[in-house]
Amino acid sequence: MTYDIVSSIAKAYIGKGAELMTNQMQNVQPIRTTEDIAKFIDAIITASPKTADRNVLLFKLGVSTGLRIGDLVKLRIEDVRGRASVLVMEGKTKKAREVYLDDIMPEIADYLADKPAEGYLFASAKGGHITPTQAYRALDKAADMLDWDFIGTHTLRKTFGYFYYKKTKDLVTLSEILNHSSQQITRRYIGIRDEDIRESVRGLGLF
Repeated sequence: MTYDIVSSIAKAYIGKGAELMTNQMQNVQPIRTTEDIAKFIDAIITASPKTADRNVLLFKLGVSTGLRIGDLVKLRIEDVRGRASVLVMEGKTKKAREVYLDDIMPEIADYLADKPAEGYLFASAKGGHITPTQAYRALDKAADMLDWDFIGTHTLRKTFGYFYYKKTKDLVTLSEILNHSSQQITRRYIGIRDEDIRESVRGLGLF
């Protein structure tokens, strides 16, 4: 088999892999109601009871802050204990971002009640912190229980963005928070649908 043929096969294979990953990313959606958020938290607890506290806090932090999974798992106890905010250097963008924890401080305090003074917030039994893959598996197990096929590691970040938009209708600020290059990317990323746009402009009461 010549080099050209091998190269062509490799390119075709890589292309299919990239297409598959793109399709999977497009299938990942935010959770769009508070009722479904509560339902998913219950599923997380049932799916992995031994690590339920850890997994639930990971989920709540993700949907409350919009941090990527890769940044969430690296958080340290001493960074968040008793703090209303934390400065995070995002792994993907290499940009510093102030993350506000006010809404979830009670949950963090409860979780840390029996934890050491310092160390990784989401520690692994093998040492260090859990990996993004481990975090995804926990979410995936809960999604399987509910027969939901739209859950992925970006669901947490997308859910944060979706609810932020629903509350504020402010795509400009949301794009800055998520470090997106355009509002169009943000709109597509958080899954704003036509009915959401209709709802946002309905009842303006201009006349």
